Amino acid sequence: MYNSNEYKLLITLKDRCRVCYTCVRECPAKAIKIINGQAEVIIERCIGCGNCTRVCSQGAKVYALSGMQVAGMLESPGRVAAIVAPSFPAEFTEMSDHRLFAGMMKKLGFDHVFEVGFGADLVAREYQKILEVKDGRKYISSDCPAIVNYIRQYHPDLVSSLAGIVSPMVAMSRVVRKKLGNDVKIVFAGQCVAKKEESAEIDQVITFAELRNMFKEKNIDWRNSTPGEFDEPRAGKGAVFPISRGLLQTVDLKDNAFEGRIIVAEGRADFQEAIKEFEAGLISDQHLELLCCEGCIMGPGMSEGGKHYVRRSLVSNYVREKIRNYNRQEWEKNIEEYDSLDLSCEFQVDDQRLPTPSVEQIRKELEKMGKFDARDFLNCGACGYETCEDHAIAIIEGLAEVEMCLPMTIDKLHNSVNDLAVTNEKLVSVQQALKQSEKMASMGQLSAGIAHELNNPLGVVIMYSNLLLDELPRNAEARSDLKLIVEQANRCKKIVGGLLNFARKNQVNPAEVRLESLVRQALDAIIIPGNVEVEIDREELIHEKAELDAEQIIQALTNLFKNAVEAMPEGGRLKIEIRCDGKKAEFHISDTGTGINESDKEKIFEPFYTTKGIGKGTGLGLATTYGIVKMHNGQIDLTTNDNPASGETGTKFIVTLPLNNT
Repeated sequence: MYNSNEYKLLITLKDRCRVCYTCVRECPAKAIKIINGQAEVIIERCIGCGNCTRVCSQGAKVYALSGMQVAGMLESPGRVAAIVAPSFPAEFTEMSDHRLFAGMMKKLGFDHVFEVGFGADLVAREYQKILEVKDGRKYISSDCPAIVNYIRQYHPDLVSSLAGIVSPMVAMSRVVRKKLGNDVKIVFAGQCVAKKEESAEIDQVITFAELRNMFKEKNIDWRNSTPGEFDEPRAGKGAVFPISRGLLQTVDLKDNAFEGRIIVAEGRADFQEAIKEFEAGLISDQHLELLCCEGCIMGPGMSEGGKHYVRRSLVSNYVREKIRNYNRQEWEKNIEEYDSLDLSCEFQVDDQRLPTPSVEQIRKELEKMGKFDARDFLNCGACGYETCEDHAIAIIEGLAEVEMCLPMTIDKLHNSVNDLAVTNEKLVSVQQALKQSEKMASMGQLSAGIAHELNNPLGVVIMYSNLLLDELPRNAEARSDLKLIVEQANRCKKIVGGLLNFARKNQVNPAEVRLESLVRQALDAIIIPGNVEVEIDREELIHEKAELDAEQIIQALTNLFKNAVEAMPEGGRLKIEIRCDGKKAEFHISDTGTGINESDKEKIFEPFYTTKGIGKGTGLGLATTYGIVKMHNGQIDLTTNDNPASGETGTKFIVTLPLNNT
């Protein structure tokens, strides 16, 4: 046997791997390791079945090619013999005459072309001998190298149950060397990838798919080839070996429900189950005929797209035609000539089993995947493992990753999407606040400039209006006009003062103040109608004092309280909540008034924008409040509802101010 560590029989093309875990699911030996989402074949654990190459839709798994080496052998001195697997009629379906295939092989450069089917005839006779012995011993067929590897590596206690008989390929190589001598080079052509590392008695192994490429490169076609014949000895019934129950049919053993003593299992799932039951003693009175593929006619070395029953039919037809026309006496003579050939072999244990994790280890891994009870165990198989527990064990063994769990990944994705949505909302809020800050800064600069320019001439108007008013007699007709000028000039002065407050050109002068005192002073500064109820919700404050500019904060709170009262002309409730956690103070001011229209919300802090009637407001109250809060590095937010159908109407402002505690 070749040492599987000498070269990589199967490899992954990483740029093609799409993290579908199909190869994990289809690998009977679980010889696939996921590393950062990429599926890698673990050479020492691989049994060479080639399932991964067959099921990978992206062509990410490939087996080692031997075409160049075989071409080199054919061009070098010395004889080269080809031994062809009996499944060749299922591959080369385009030609009805098998002699054309033999002719193509010789045209390619092979000196001799033999049928492995004759080796199958010899092997079948050896199986018949051991099956007829009534010593109570039961055997597992050893003609499939992938099955042999699987038992050696994962059921080493059953190695002694393997029939000590070589495969038809090795049997035929011994026939050829006996006939042609040991100096002949032997190339096996067949459907199996595992054959590439089965035996050192074979010089090279190529698959039928590789052989097709060699024909194509040399422009060899059945239409331009001369018919030839396989070299003697030719196959008999052994040509049916590659199909299901081929061994039984070759030796004419009965296998019906009453007399059968052989269980036939083929395919990834069935052969594993048969081995498990055999090892457990449930079918220990039966022999096992096992194939890793669904018959050799469906091996990974065959061309893609072939139909199982079509291929089976083609092999059966070929054998039927062969038996009808072959020279039985010549066949029996060949069998007798090679009957003494040693077809025995021994199998060595190559235990690749990994230690079984403890229940506690498995539980911890399952919890990492969010699986805490039976309801979480979906066993969906998306990860490539049959159960969630199998996946957890594979993680502990270093073969799998937690992220392979699709339900867990989807949950994480949903959480990420939700987190992203929340972050996006915060970002939008920050962007809006930044926009508002930029707008306020521009308006502040403009307002400061206007206030500065108007302040001096306005002072002159007020001063001289008052002087004229003092000089006029009390009964003068112009006195009422001058009074109006003084009143309106004072109103203008108040507006200019509001502009200056909004622009906040004055500095913050923090001093230690009591939070509740600020609220009560602000309430004292406004007139509260009898139909408005005021409620102060003062939680147990750990820090009752804070360093703030009392005058400015009182002005900001006064503006908010005044607006709240004016929003409740029919009466209502003004609720003031004071919160403080030592890092920040919060004032929650809510009313049960008419609320603010959604279209007005974005403009509510802009200077000169007011929802009040003409002459009832300057539109500077909230703009000034906004400026004061920002000067304190704070934040002001609001929620509002003006639609009675959506619940109680009203508005709530939340003023948040950072603190320096004493």
